[in-house]
Amino acid sequence: MAVDTTILVTGGTGTLGRQVVPLLRQAAPGAAVRVLSRSVRPDTDGVTHVTGDLMNGEGVAAALSGVDTVLHLAGGAKGDDVVAAHLAAAAREAGVRHIVHISVIGADRMPMAWFATQRAAEEAITGSGIAWTMLRAAQFHDLVHEMVAKMAKLPLVPAPGMRLEPVDVRDVAQRLVELALGEPAGLVAELAGPKVYTMDDVVRSYLGATGRRRPVLGMRMPGKAGRAYREGVNLAPSAHAVHGDRTWEAFLAERAVA
Repeated sequence: MAVDTTILVTGGTGTLGRQVVPLLRQAAPGAAVRVLSRSVRPDTDGVTHVTGDLMNGEGVAAALSGVDTVLHLAGGAKGDDVVAAHLAAAAREAGVRHIVHISVIGADRMPMAWFATQRAAEEAITGSGIAWTMLRAAQFHDLVHEMVAKMAKLPLVPAPGMRLEPVDVRDVAQRLVELALGEPAGLVAELAGPKVYTMDDVVRSYLGATGRRRPVLGMRMPGKAGRAYREGVNLAPSAHAVHGDRTWEAFLAERAVA
């Protein structure tokens, strides 16, 4: 990567982006780093903040002016396919040379609407005509923690019959920075955590770490989604995946100290 390259990070103020941006600055001190967000933010620590709305495309063209590489981390509960399509079209017009996209393990296999949206977002990037790199990652510890924390407020905590392979956001951030500073690599090895857990494992370990006493009720998930989770369709294929270092237990311990 050229020393004077310009990198735009979408979602740079989110859970993943807050880890990626400082790592990017450290790994490529000569690069110009921009962060795209919907609200105005002051420039800090060599990072330029630009405003734009990927959902409607407003301001995106200006944000991409002169950009060589886009690190696309922005995501939400819905509309990620629309966001990716707007970004891809604007990046093509701007002459961007490389898009690095974060997706989710199972985007091409899980029979659920959200996963289908992630697959559509992938297709917007891969069909853009721009050289691309794509990393599919497992659910972050932070997301699993948020989900279980909500469930643990109930008097009877449900534990759906599914397995998870959560990964630490810092491990994902490190990998994404490596990919952004490298040549376009297409679909790279999936990234998951070091261990597979049942939801019962996750719930009980959270309750223990937080000192809560709640009965836990195992539940069988119905339909195609339940079958897919039982078959481990959401897990990384062991023959091809890369695994992070930080476990769910280590994450819980850090949270407890914090």
